Amino acid sequence: MKIRPSKVAEVLGFSILRVCMICVALVLIVVFYDIITKGIGVISWDFLTKPPVDGMTKGGIFPAIAGTFFVTVITALLSIPLGVGCAIFLNEYAKDNGLTRFIRMSIRNLSGVPSIVYGLFGVSLFVEMCHFGTSILAAGCTLGLMTLPLTITASEEALKTVPRAYREGSLALGATKWQAIWTNVLPYAIPGMLTGTILGLSRAAGETAPILFTGAAFFLPDIPNSVFSQFMALPYHLYIMSTQHHNIALVRPIAYGTALVLVVLIFTMNLVAVIARYHLRKKGISHGQ
Repeated sequence: MKIRPSKVAEVLGFSILRVCMICVALVLIVVFYDIITKGIGVISWDFLTKPPVDGMTKGGIFPAIAGTFFVTVITALLSIPLGVGCAIFLNEYAKDNGLTRFIRMSIRNLSGVPSIVYGLFGVSLFVEMCHFGTSILAAGCTLGLMTLPLTITASEEALKTVPRAYREGSLALGATKWQAIWTNVLPYAIPGMLTGTILGLSRAAGETAPILFTGAAFFLPDIPNSVFSQFMALPYHLYIMSTQHHNIALVRPIAYGTALVLVVLIFTMNLVAVIARYHLRKKGISHGQ
């Protein structure tokens, strides 16, 4: 029996993909196992609800959890409306010309800019020019700008997956262009938009460099009382405990506990996105039927 070359290539290709998947999964398992086994021992109610004490060698990380939450909220308030609005304009309203293609290329290039560059830009724009100072607001706006390119790209790609016939059908029935977008396009594009947005926010929640320059504090036992206050944050707290503390060996379990809390936080955000996307897609399919 003669084996076709195309069949051999197909089997070889799938085998290579499986090996790549297994390698990635093994790396993730090793990393998670290390973090969980070394960090689970310090996780307790006091660790999650108390501030650090005794030079951050004891106590908890609640101020860092609260600071991360506040900054992520400001990041979402800035990046989601601007990103989705920009994606709708580029995909639905903008003409396909050289300027539009240049804007798209610039947005995609901005996605690859190192986060520390956004941190320096945030210092110049938000801390100094806008007089926000080193604060939650300055850090949130900086992370919002960093997340914006990913939000725009993900939202635009989600809009492109909606068939053109959905728009044309609404226009043929007398709907305006915005009515067609609102009723026949966005309901089917929102699951993809949501996924990209949550991934961007997850990345922002784990960044250290941008908040290092714009508002994160080494030690603040109290919860910030305004958006113009400095704050503690989980990624910066983890960086301090791992590299800058005067007794790194003593606080290493706390560093692993902080890493575990941060991983769980990001995993929860992604899980929420997956569940919401599933329900929205199911709702959209039912609506379409």
